[in-house]
Amino acid sequence: MIYPWHTEQWQQIAEHWHTRPNAWLFSGKENTGKTTFARHLAQALLCESPTASHEPCGTCPSCHLFSQNSHPDFYELTPEIPEGEAVGRKLLQIKIDAVRELIAQVQLTSVRGGLRVVLIHPAESMNLQAANGLLKILEEPPADVVFLLISHNRDKLLPTIKSRCRQMVLPAPSYKEALTYLNNNQTENAAALLAFHSGAPLFPLDAEQDEMREELCALLAQPRLLAILDYAAAFDKKKWPLAIFIDWLQKWLLDIGLAQQKIAPLYFPDYAAKLTDIAQTTNPATLFTLTDTLNRLSPYGHHTLSVKMQLEFLLTEYLSFRQNK
Repeated sequence: MIYPWHTEQWQQIAEHWHTRPNAWLFSGKENTGKTTFARHLAQALLCESPTASHEPCGTCPSCHLFSQNSHPDFYELTPEIPEGEAVGRKLLQIKIDAVRELIAQVQLTSVRGGLRVVLIHPAESMNLQAANGLLKILEEPPADVVFLLISHNRDKLLPTIKSRCRQMVLPAPSYKEALTYLNNNQTENAAALLAFHSGAPLFPLDAEQDEMREELCALLAQPRLLAILDYAAAFDKKKWPLAIFIDWLQKWLLDIGLAQQKIAPLYFPDYAAKLTDIAQTTNPATLFTLTDTLNRLSPYGHHTLSVKMQLEFLLTEYLSFRQNK
């Protein structure tokens, strides 16, 4: 299946089915259905009885194997959690060993006598060695192998990899389409969650993070030193990466900046009134300084820093900002 907001892009591919490239790069906003689109394409490429419009039939042996995640000619490369380890605060990557193993596999003949399809997502999670390893096989691709790369941020990919792929941007749904999708799936607080996730409706549901984020909003609305220390300790116990907190605080500060320009908030519409109050009593220059501090810390979001210490620092800086010091 593909999502309704990608129907036009699928029609473009179907119309030029017989001039397919050896490698596709699908890019766009995260959590908008790009991987689902690529899987649909992969199934169609492997299908033994496709429809006249090149849709997978869903009933042939290849489609059955694909639906069971056991098709021998479909290869998927994505960051993996080492066995026995938790994600924790590590930045997951696709490493060179995984790419080398993939290259060895696609050099073999097809098991079912048709195409072989490789799905890599997100492509920017490859480290430099892995990306260079993939580049070599993209330069001289084996016969009857199609590569499908998914990227949430194609600017992070090597230019040489992008140049060897046919690129297609898969758009995000409109606000109405996204909200309709969430409401049809009976998602609670659909409008607020959609706003926080920048209009991307396929975000992973995480009630624990939602609760902690609401606690943070209440704290940012009325910051107190003891509450800051308690919150930092509670967040640290979750073993989440600092990147999560930075994302939350960056969005809150951006909404304050918008309120200072008398623009409605993007990420926290339920706090519009409080954000306006904060905007009227804080200095834009101090807001810029705090935002710059967050931006400089952002590259270390998955680093082995003391998350508790960093939260205490950032929240006390926010407290000083609120007090116009």
